[in-house]
Amino acid sequence: MARISRGELRESTVTRRFTAMLAVDTPGRGFTDITGAVADFLIAAGASEGEVSVFCRHTSASLAIQENADPDVRVDLLTALDRLAPEDAGWAHDMEGPDDMPAHVKAMLSGISLSVPVIGGRMALGTWQGLYLIEHRARPHQRELVVAFVGEAY
Repeated sequence: MARISRGELRESTVTRRFTAMLAVDTPGRGFTDITGAVADFLIAAGASEGEVSVFCRHTSASLAIQENADPDVRVDLLTALDRLAPEDAGWAHDMEGPDDMPAHVKAMLSGISLSVPVIGGRMALGTWQGLYLIEHRARPHQRELVVAFVGEAY
């Protein structure tokens, strides 16, 4: 049987809310690390304790928390997504090119929002975790992300 223990109970008063838009120029299909940009946002907001969320305002790009150590993980994830939603699957929606409908499916599978606890002004990510915008289209795009912090600020 698994043993589960709880750490210190922390109480935070939600006193502040900060938001900002991030414009991310993607090079085309692949992962773009946004961890540093979100961390910079938290510094600018004076974040202390609370939660940061990121929302992608697009239907053919998505967000993920994934390993930030071995880039082969991201290569393999793109390969897996291509197997789940290949361009040649006979999609009805193809007005914007053969990569558009698969991009919508991939975004639906991986999601368009993230939420991360903030403790001591820093995201409570694990050692090997990073935040990524995943571009599912072949050509470069400018993607808009809404970043919001709710909680205590210094």
